[in-house]
Amino acid sequence: MDATVTIGVPVDSVGRSGGTETAPAVLRDLGLTEALDARDEGDLAVRIRGEARDPVTGLVASDDVLATTLAVRAAVAASLEADQRPFLIGGCCAELPGALAGARDALGAPLGLAHVDGHLDLYDGETSTTGEAADMPIAVALGLGPAAWVEAAGGATTIPERTALVGFRDRAEAVADGMRQPEELVRPPLLYGADELRLVGVGETAVNLATRLDAAGPYWLHLDVDVLDEVVFPATDYLQPNGLDWEELEALLAPLGSGENLVGVSLACYNPDKDPDLACGRRLVAALGAGG
Repeated sequence: MDATVTIGVPVDSVGRSGGTETAPAVLRDLGLTEALDARDEGDLAVRIRGEARDPVTGLVASDDVLATTLAVRAAVAASLEADQRPFLIGGCCAELPGALAGARDALGAPLGLAHVDGHLDLYDGETSTTGEAADMPIAVALGLGPAAWVEAAGGATTIPERTALVGFRDRAEAVADGMRQPEELVRPPLLYGADELRLVGVGETAVNLATRLDAAGPYWLHLDVDVLDEVVFPATDYLQPNGLDWEELEALLAPLGSGENLVGVSLACYNPDKDPDLACGRRLVAALGAGG
């Protein structure tokens, strides 16, 4: 591709102003676009507002979530059709279904996905305890629901055997909540929990996964910063122990972020409100610049 372009997606699926929706502006100010050697396309005109949970979709601010998906879908498709690789600066994980949909629209086939995240994100409108869209992107990407959100994405955007869930450590909570477990699918995705990553070694596992995804065709990389340990990166909303450290994250990003068939990247869940000295933001920019 000719170039990387950054596109801001200033949303927070809690439905209120502030929080992760301020991340695109802060990360730009900290030099993320320059660190990626990218051209900045500015922010999409999207927000998620309202705390009411839709009785049909189960989503908080359902209409705004669907509108965000359509806007992200169009922007990603336009970038790829112009032979540019989009880097979405979120915001929260609500951006991911639209990103995958736009890439599928432009490229004509379901995408592979490296989902680097502290959570499995297989909730739906019934099992999510909050109704936040950020609980559900993998369920939407696999076409499992909520139905209206899957429809906004134009159907399933990836397939389980090309979907890798990397760095999760919320299994006990997800089981207690009644979330669909990945092993329950007819064809389960590739699973690399934080503990499993360390059995072989994060770097070696990342190289093997990147090789596998790259060999199968176009793929997308999604990074939720809560894959990092709560002590390492406290500037996010859903903190958990036993996460990655910076060296492990960089070992993951180096091969996954450099594959020949990588078509786009999305970043999510940095909350500048919880980073008063912006130390987490600066370290994140350095890691992304090193891994790009």
